[in-house]
Amino acid sequence: MTTPKKIVLAYSGGLDTSYCIKYLTKELGYSVHALTVDTGGFSAKELEEMEERAFTLGATSYKAVNVTEALYDECLRFLVYGNSLRYQTYPLSVSAERMFQALEVAKYANLIGADAIAHGSTGAGNDQVRFDLTFQLLAPGLEIITPIRDQQLSREAEVAYLAQHGVAWPEKKGKYSINQGIWGTSVGGQETLTSHQNLPEAAWPVPATSTEPRSLKLHFEEGQFVGFDDQRFDHPVAAVQALEAIAAPYGIGRDIHVGDTIIGIKGRVGFAAAAPMLIIKAHHLLEKHTLAKWQLYWKEQLGNWYGMMVHEGQFLDPVMRNMEAFLEDSQKTVSGDVFVTLHPYRFVLDGIDSSYDMLGAGFGQYGEMNTGWSGNDVKGFTRILALSGQVQAAAKGSPK
Repeated sequence: MTTPKKIVLAYSGGLDTSYCIKYLTKELGYSVHALTVDTGGFSAKELEEMEERAFTLGATSYKAVNVTEALYDECLRFLVYGNSLRYQTYPLSVSAERMFQALEVAKYANLIGADAIAHGSTGAGNDQVRFDLTFQLLAPGLEIITPIRDQQLSREAEVAYLAQHGVAWPEKKGKYSINQGIWGTSVGGQETLTSHQNLPEAAWPVPATSTEPRSLKLHFEEGQFVGFDDQRFDHPVAAVQALEAIAAPYGIGRDIHVGDTIIGIKGRVGFAAAAPMLIIKAHHLLEKHTLAKWQLYWKEQLGNWYGMMVHEGQFLDPVMRNMEAFLEDSQKTVSGDVFVTLHPYRFVLDGIDSSYDMLGAGFGQYGEMNTGWSGNDVKGFTRILALSGQVQAAAKGSPK
């Protein structure tokens, strides 16, 4: 009797990867080793249910690994340092998570001597590129099998296939594709396939129930969010999770992102990222008080570039380590508190308090008085500043 070939499946417990287990075992005869890489989106109960479902669907083995702290330490903190938002909107939630899931899946496939590796991405999105690229770099000898992409399946077709094999899929779960992690929750459905429809309240995993304004004091140490309201946490991940629990019920951080996929088409997806949006915006405000003009300028360029490379699946490129070194070095004075007020569906940045605040450095008040220069100093300064333009105009023969 021939021993079935081993295949490691990146298993999220959702419809796509549930279909994959059944298809890979029933139709292709693989021994499926399901691996769930938790990036902060699963409870212990959910992981237990996923394990039970995996075996019910036909998996040979199941394993769950938590990489949330590694994801933060090696990627997310640099997205905060860079104030990175894709098209000034989206905090790159799934982009970063998928890279670390792919890294762990490739590592596990090599460890158990798998013959192949699989994921449940479709043929239209970014995840297929992130998974494929990582697998080709870190597990180049393994065949990559992608049932959803190869068969161009709709969610309705997947639900029907599972039903044919005795697996019922809840209607709500089949209607929306939801991905939850430490850096936000993405929501896709029929509405996001259009250019004009918004997601209904029922689509969001956390209902907007908080209505009374609430003030918070967010603490940063060298650019890292470490806690709030005089409470420090052992690791920034715990601080992010605690802030999310408070802010998400306000409906803060909800939006729809319209972007360019890696393969060149437009994509539209809903997301809810209360804590990431609060942290990035608060961090940016603190930087405006504590960093110099050209630091802010070059950080803006590199932060945008770093986020773009994460989005494009290029996390392993060595240039990323170069940018991380710059971003981390820039954070030496980014320490202090940021005061925010939460309201339903929005928040207000009230101000900051930092011993590195340049606004209170004693050289003057903008638009008011100054103590570091005189009016005559400014007259001389502007004469010199205008000299280059005057030289250019004279060289072009322009009238004086």
